[in-house]
Amino acid sequence: MSEKLVLHGMQSPNVIKVILMLEECGLDYELRHTAVFSQAQFEPEFLAKNPLGKVPVLEDPRLGQPLFESGAILLWLAEREGKFLPTTQPQRAEVMQWLMVQMANVGPMMGQVNHFNIAPPETAPYAKARYQAVAAKLNRLLDERLQSRDWLAGGEYSIADMATQPWAFYVERHGFDPADYPALIAWRQRIQDRPATQRAMARVAEAFDDVANRTRKGASREDLDRFFGRTDTVPATDFTAVQQM
Repeated sequence: MSEKLVLHGMQSPNVIKVILMLEECGLDYELRHTAVFSQAQFEPEFLAKNPLGKVPVLEDPRLGQPLFESGAILLWLAEREGKFLPTTQPQRAEVMQWLMVQMANVGPMMGQVNHFNIAPPETAPYAKARYQAVAAKLNRLLDERLQSRDWLAGGEYSIADMATQPWAFYVERHGFDPADYPALIAWRQRIQDRPATQRAMARVAEAFDDVANRTRKGASREDLDRFFGRTDTVPATDFTAVQQM
């Protein structure tokens, strides 16, 4: 039986974090693009892998079933390979703690800023301001923590760093001044300079960039509504700004 892993995804931070881990572990894997703006994540074949209809999804012959949720995938790979997750306490608990910070706070809150940045300015000024403030607080939290250490937790590079680093590129995209977060930006660059990270980003560009850009720009209003979860109970909103990104 082939040992090659298959990762279904696109260019999102939650997919990139898994690719960072795959490269750091030197695993043989294939990237399969999921055309989320063309609703591929809602096809029955994909929903059989992840009923939430989201990427990433990992298929690993050793596991024997599809695995979704990026944090769960990182934990599985760390246990599988015995890498990037300390085996002794309290270092292990600390890494798990900061992985959960990313999963429960950094990713969801930064995603909300993205959502309201794309929506028209008049749609929800309070919501946009609220999530912008939460994002600023999280950036400060990370920056303050990294002022006294090279890595987020456990005393060495870990899955907590891999999970969080792709989200750190939203500092500039969300309109924050990177000079306000020097430790966060330096940490981001340390990870960016790792050979495995450079290999990972080359794989992302090769497998996802062209096809993802085509499907995003070609998405219909109905596609965008479904992608952003708008239903008949939610007021109509123009999300076409995402096609210009």
